[in-house]
Amino acid sequence: MRPLVIAHRGASGYLPEHTLAAKGLAHEMGADYLEQDVVASRDDELIVLHDIYLDRVSDVAERFPDRARGDGRYYVRDFDLVELASLSIWERMNADGSPVYPERYPARSGDFRLNTLREELAFIRRLNEETGRQAGIYPEIKRPAWHRQQGVDIAPRLLEILADFGYQHAQDPVFLQCFDDVEVRRLRQELDCPFKLVQLIGNNSWGEADTDYDALRSAQGIRRLAETADAIGPHLSHLYEVRESDGELVPTGLAEQAHEAGLAVHPYTFRADELPPGFSSFAELVRYFAIEIGVDAMFTDFPDQILQLRLP
Repeated sequence: MRPLVIAHRGASGYLPEHTLAAKGLAHEMGADYLEQDVVASRDDELIVLHDIYLDRVSDVAERFPDRARGDGRYYVRDFDLVELASLSIWERMNADGSPVYPERYPARSGDFRLNTLREELAFIRRLNEETGRQAGIYPEIKRPAWHRQQGVDIAPRLLEILADFGYQHAQDPVFLQCFDDVEVRRLRQELDCPFKLVQLIGNNSWGEADTDYDALRSAQGIRRLAETADAIGPHLSHLYEVRESDGELVPTGLAEQAHEAGLAVHPYTFRADELPPGFSSFAELVRYFAIEIGVDAMFTDFPDQILQLRLP
């Protein structure tokens, strides 16, 4: 059985990330799940956006030049929904204004807008109904501890919205993910979250949360995760190494440990225009992780390219 294909921020290899256009294209391509990163506005609306910042994907600095914080960044939390809806959204850019992925949709082109989580779920429901093909959802709670410091608790609001759209049971096509291990445990133990929970695993240097990801990747950490979570979402680099002596690809054993503990493995991010070390083609990358590592799902910016491959 081939791994599930998760459209990472939509079909973001072709259209600006987290726009409804990118989600619609990913649905048309046949992605099994569509991802929603969730952050909060000043008026506590849940917005679908990868970052707590706006300045790398929008014209916020031009529209509201005096609204940056002391660090020079423009935060979603400092804008209400009406203001956010007025922004133009475009392809992700670096701090210097250059595109992160130069070959993708032209930066600062097109007419794309932010959308709320409710708007996106309504859009996906309509696509599922009109096509007769059901794509699941894969929300991520972004920076929950930071949001609470800013006066809003995302998790219960998210669960309430999901229930409003009929997502209420363990068998519903929902994976709920977070980098914060405290939040993952809270979702299960305090908030009675019925959905499949995914513990995202980053590097400690990224500052995603106070979570010790090195400890999570240990055998003891994996066993402990299995008491709460249903899957892990590691970075690709956590699952293999390139042996210096001969350049061979060697599994780290993390996927095997996770499977032995009963956890699925959903790594990120498979990008045709950003191959990791040791791979010369996207097909080679995908086949290695599907066959040699045995992953259960793949986050990808290019869902069509994975679905076109013959996989077990």
